[in-house]
Amino acid sequence: MKWRLAWGVLGVLAFVGMGIWAQEPAVRKEPLTFSLECAGRDCPLLKGAPQTAGMRGGSVRLKPEESVGWHSTGQNEEALVILRGSGVASIEGHADVPVSAHRMAYIPPGTKHNVTNTGSEVLEYVWVVAPVAGR
Repeated sequence: MKWRLAWGVLGVLAFVGMGIWAQEPAVRKEPLTFSLECAGRDCPLLKGAPQTAGMRGGSVRLKPEESVGWHSTGQNEEALVILRGSGVASIEGHADVPVSAHRMAYIPPGTKHNVTNTGSEVLEYVWVVAPVAGR
């Protein structure tokens, strides 16, 4: 009998707690701006929650023949906005995609990829990673 009462009390507390949580206002996100100037090679700028609702981003500068290294963004999708230079985005299971200034490349979720500077000047780009809705 005591266990039944204890489970009943826990159930009521959980139900009340969920009701209170559901009524709390969502944390409001504020607009942000960033300088793309940084001393490093890969410079994260947007770092996800709680700074954003889940989006992350940063900038990369690669010298000729340098690459960012193979990696995956898990179940997130990624956009690369090429600011200057040229190179290739290698995406597992696909042909290499040429990238160059004033272009954008899309990386689907769940794919390993790498970016390599194949040009003669610095390859500079901004990356943005966002969660896929419904996943």
